Amino acid sequence: MRHLRALCAIADAGSLHRAARQLGVAQPTLSTQLSRIEQALGGPLFDRGRTGCRPTPLGRTVLGRARPLVADMRTLVREARAAAAGGESRLRVGSTASRALAGWLRRLRHPGLEPTLQMDVSANALLGRVADGQLDVAFVHEVEGCPLQMPEALRVRVLVEREPQFVMLPADHPAAGHPVVRLADLAEDRWMVDPTVDGEWDGVHRVLRAVGIDPRVLHGDYHTAASLVATGEVVTVCQPSSQSRPDTAVRRLDGDPLGVRLLLAARTRDELDAVFPALAEAYWEVARESRAYRDWLEGPGPRTVAPRPPVPGDRTEFVRAR
Repeated sequence: MRHLRALCAIADAGSLHRAARQLGVAQPTLSTQLSRIEQALGGPLFDRGRTGCRPTPLGRTVLGRARPLVADMRTLVREARAAAAGGESRLRVGSTASRALAGWLRRLRHPGLEPTLQMDVSANALLGRVADGQLDVAFVHEVEGCPLQMPEALRVRVLVEREPQFVMLPADHPAAGHPVVRLADLAEDRWMVDPTVDGEWDGVHRVLRAVGIDPRVLHGDYHTAASLVATGEVVTVCQPSSQSRPDTAVRRLDGDPLGVRLLLAARTRDELDAVFPALAEAYWEVARESRAYRDWLEGPGPRTVAPRPPVPGDRTEFVRAR
């Protein structure tokens, strides 16, 4: 672990001199340590020049594995010290937006364990933080047709293979009088989409263009979108667990043209096993609180897409959620 910390320090500092100072060792000592590491691994890890040290291709590969190990060790030491002192362990949770979060965190919290939460609109950013050891688990959604960039180090479990996306529209919109809305009935509306959500704009644009709609689009976050829907300015896609309000209506889209896959990611299967049941309970609790989603779930025909067949090297574990 000492060797791995040294490699990370050299890469972060950009030079042996600065890394040695950060580590509290002499530069010749660090240089000798690096030479021994490179000899053991069979090749140079850094290109050393007048401008400093830059990782070689081999070095980038080693650093990609070293960083999460170093982060895990820091976490282990911190949590062990907290436990020894009678304190609480921390579970670092990351998530994209979901109404299931409150119930999930409530179920995870117990004496000796306090979950923390980091939200981000970018699922790819959260997955990267789990791989780097900055988060323990991440609950994310993958927009249909826009695969996420899944780091090699992660294990993934599917909560819902295909969650249909609904539409939120003003309560007095003509289409709001029907339980199912056709996209053609929204052809003249402006749409609000958050372009910072990975895959969201591509997915919405694709399904609208598929039915001949060239949408008028405003870009903004979905809190702003809900406010503008209420005043009749826009319509927007939303999670099916969203609930109608006096000034807005949540409706199913005819044919369920847009879906997302809900995933839980961690570095180990044990970490997945520890938190997945609580997430599943929390998700299905809020799913059935939404009348539109409950009607969809209880309607005729299959309501959960079967897991796809595994492919060689796939690290995704499928769990039927219903």
